[in-house]
Amino acid sequence: MLTDEQRTEIADRLRAAERERAPIPPLTEGGADIDVVDAYEIQLINIRRRLAAGGTVRGHKVGLSSKVMQQMMGVDEPDYGHLLADMELRPDVPVAADRYCRPRVEVETGFVLGADLPGEDCTEADVLAATERVVPAIELIDSRIADWRIGLADTIADNASSAGFVIGAGVPPAGLDLTAIDATLYRDGEAVVSGRSDAVLGDPLIAVAWLARKVASFGVRLHAGHVILPGSCTRAVDVTRGQSFTAEFTALGSVSLSFK
Repeated sequence: MLTDEQRTEIADRLRAAERERAPIPPLTEGGADIDVVDAYEIQLINIRRRLAAGGTVRGHKVGLSSKVMQQMMGVDEPDYGHLLADMELRPDVPVAADRYCRPRVEVETGFVLGADLPGEDCTEADVLAATERVVPAIELIDSRIADWRIGLADTIADNASSAGFVIGAGVPPAGLDLTAIDATLYRDGEAVVSGRSDAVLGDPLIAVAWLARKVASFGVRLHAGHVILPGSCTRAVDVTRGQSFTAEFTALGSVSLSFK
């Protein structure tokens, strides 16, 4: 367990790495004993700073939502990060790739809430009832840790490697089989990776319900209007300037993101 001063110092280093696009070594490389509670508190220090500067929470994202990633990290549950309003991107506005350290994109079946979710007792049925739209989404991830050499503490403290997101119009959830949505990511018109929504814990509803229960332990609720990204159904794909990406989903439509 770290002291408050140690947590603040690590948060300072992560914020500087993001601002200056200068990744830092893994947080535990210097022998620091960072546990999961420390890592979430470090994440929250930087989120509170951004909110104090005028930022607003647009939603949350779930990470480590596949069994393969959990096994790789040696954990038995996902992690989460915050999505802020200034992280929302537009399909018609190219993003400057050099704003980031080492960006990647992931394909996600996103949720837009039409009602607040319960906290500690949230179920998958609650999530389905509260969902206004299921949306095609691309998450832009980035690591302020050098060369993506991340462990669990690194990614949690670094806001679950969040950097940006773009969503499409989507559709209401009624009649959708949320476990059988196929998705393909195209880069400059060529298919590069495909997956299915059940790659996310078998059902993305499970990830959203887990998130609602998890954040409740920190006194946080998921509210109407929030965007929830439950985890990627494909591997992450590296980004370089000049590339354009389109994610196409059965039943949901498509969404695009380009880089300049």
